[in-house]
Amino acid sequence: MAPKVILTGFMATGKSTVARHLARRLQWRLIDCDADISARAGKPIHQIFRDRGEAHFRSMERSVIAEIATDRRRCAQCGNPRPAVIATGGGAIADPKNYAALRDCGVIVCLSARPDVIAQRISSGVKARPMLSHGSMPVKQRIAELMEKRREAYARATFTIDTSERTVDQVVDAILEALADAYPAISHPPIHVPHNPHRSCK
Repeated sequence: MAPKVILTGFMATGKSTVARHLARRLQWRLIDCDADISARAGKPIHQIFRDRGEAHFRSMERSVIAEIATDRRRCAQCGNPRPAVIATGGGAIADPKNYAALRDCGVIVCLSARPDVIAQRISSGVKARPMLSHGSMPVKQRIAELMEKRREAYARATFTIDTSERTVDQVVDAILEALADAYPAISHPPIHVPHNPHRSCK
């Protein structure tokens, strides 16, 4: 089975939120790449863009993903690779090195949504979206432009789940259903009761 499930997709498609719920459902570790980058930099993502530029952010993103992809640690109890649900940033998979690293360490699931749904979801927080907040282009036009630019990158995912009309739980169900045939151990993880109740195979 693939030891990691990687969620990618455009901004506001629900990657971070769905990743939290999916990790909870599977009882796996949660890794949020943007949160990790923000913690390392000591500032929010939009401030990294503002202070150091996109190139610096992408360099940090590449380093974080490389670390995640090459993590070969195993559970001390069962000896299996430590599974994880990983939420990536919206542009991460567009980098060929990131895509290759993520493809080799797990199964990539792309979350999508219609442009109008995305515009509605980010309407109150455009300033915190650095890829949308610069320049004079209208937000909806910028969304459409970026989505088209990344279309081929997102198409490389193993599965694509549209979140436009689904609740978070429905998206999680759809992901698990999509994984069921190819990765049955993910869709139906074994119940594990550790000897130490404060430690688990996560």
